[in-house]
Amino acid sequence: MATGIVVREIAPFLKGKWVDPAVIAVDDQLNYAIPIVGGHRGANRIARELHKKDVVRLAVISTATEANDVQSVEAIAARLNRTIVNRTSTKALNTTFLFEPVEIAHLTGPKIVIVDDDVAVLSRKNASALAVGVGARKGIDKSMVLEAINSSLVELNASIEDVDTIATAYLKLSEQGISEAAFELGKPIAFVPKQIIDATRGQTSSRAEMLGLSGVAEPCALALSNLCELLLTKRAYGGVTVAIAR
Repeated sequence: MATGIVVREIAPFLKGKWVDPAVIAVDDQLNYAIPIVGGHRGANRIARELHKKDVVRLAVISTATEANDVQSVEAIAARLNRTIVNRTSTKALNTTFLFEPVEIAHLTGPKIVIVDDDVAVLSRKNASALAVGVGARKGIDKSMVLEAINSSLVELNASIEDVDTIATAYLKLSEQGISEAAFELGKPIAFVPKQIIDATRGQTSSRAEMLGLSGVAEPCALALSNLCELLLTKRAYGGVTVAIAR
């Protein structure tokens, strides 16, 4: 329907940026997918997915960061399965992203951290669960990823219920096999940025060094873990590598 109708219909229910769900308007000719609210909270991603799958001709993105092909703080937090503790910091950071890169620091504790208003603090959603880092060859099938994850959990006498997040490198965004495996397991998937991977080195050498990364499975698992303790070093299962941390 028309965006004007959508705005009037949802207006009485809007409460605020951090609680409103993503809402996208699509015209009746399937020309455009237009995020109305919640652009940084999923609407932009959904609109682009509709365009990618040829459901609509164009995704109309108006948020400043995504419109300039820059990630927002909210998008980074979602990919890392983290919660933004100091939400007021996002405005200053997202503005900075438009003009220059922002360093991402991964700190392990115990520590006391004092930050300014333009520093975003991302906390883990589940402090006690496992993080499963996954690397895979290009075009890997979902079944092989599922088999590898399940086999690695067996080695730890753990189950999928003990897992909080599946983590892989940002380079694997288009790998459907990994994303589909995470979806089937009912777990969120985090696509870890290069800055965090390189700041969180694993214990085992990796062929990912040829791609300019310190690794994939181990650093991704450690980056999403609570205690930064590697419980299962990188294991190779066919075309899939898996590491587990807590």
